[in-house]
Amino acid sequence: MSTSTARSTAVKHISQRAAAYAMPGVTVDGNDFSAVAEALHIAIARARAGEGPSLVENLTYRWRGHSKSDRNRYRTKDEIEAWMTKDPIARFRAELIAHGILDDAGADAIAAEAVADVQKGIEFAKASAAPHLSEVTRYVYAEA
Repeated sequence: MSTSTARSTAVKHISQRAAAYAMPGVTVDGNDFSAVAEALHIAIARARAGEGPSLVENLTYRWRGHSKSDRNRYRTKDEIEAWMTKDPIARFRAELIAHGILDDAGADAIAAEAVADVQKGIEFAKASAAPHLSEVTRYVYAEA
């Protein structure tokens, strides 16, 4: 179900491919919110200055399989657990607390609000009528 980039690509990092398109490419830890934000800030500033596109490769990890039918047997339990320790949400929470932007209570309140929002969405979906078959492709393609 998955093909590693090591088997499908001649370069170590996808960002290296940017050179073929005469644009800068950078690889960042995709689980580090600040690193991603900084790389995107630079890329956006470059684009807004009329200097063209940039390629920002964010290295991250999918903890589970692609779908319910994907048994995820192509990765070891140790590999998955190692990546789970790099949880971007937990890392960003710790960073905000370390810089005095939030305290534990504030972080807990934000997490509780997020869970409540998701729960509201689930309840809304369950209470809503099923969409009509004619709507199946709505918002999938650009409509003229």
